[in-house]
Amino acid sequence: MDRSRARFRRACAAVVGVLPGPLRRVVAPSLVGFAVVNGFTFAVDLLLLSLLIDGAGLPLGAGVTVAYGTAFALSFVLNRWLNFDAERPVGVQVGRYVAVIAVNYAVIVLGVTHGATALGAPYQLARLGAGLCEAVFMYGAMRWWVFGRASHRRTARTPGS
Repeated sequence: MDRSRARFRRACAAVVGVLPGPLRRVVAPSLVGFAVVNGFTFAVDLLLLSLLIDGAGLPLGAGVTVAYGTAFALSFVLNRWLNFDAERPVGVQVGRYVAVIAVNYAVIVLGVTHGATALGAPYQLARLGAGLCEAVFMYGAMRWWVFGRASHRRTARTPGS
């Protein structure tokens, strides 16, 4: 494991270590890592979205698509490198990731973003709401399906294990 990855994982584990007892038992270090990585890539998404729509004059659908695709490619690379173990070959992971983001994109990103803007919300606020919905979906999909379950078992032993 390279030093950057080890340092990142230690920092995530340290955050979990200072949580109150009940949360410490529920929150995995990979959830903290996912929040950090995807918080960063979501900021990239919003920045690109604003530049593409307000700066380049792209229509909402095109701006969302380009910004989303860029941010999610970056998310895959960073999560695979820093946060989740690579149990499967990268080709299998990419295939699964593409399936997950296709569903996420159609249902959550476009659906929620367009729905909220149709109701009068500014596109940035609509995208923020969609981002909250997709965070829950994407973490579960990446942890248990894209990158595999076995690498994310809690290292702390529970009574009887």
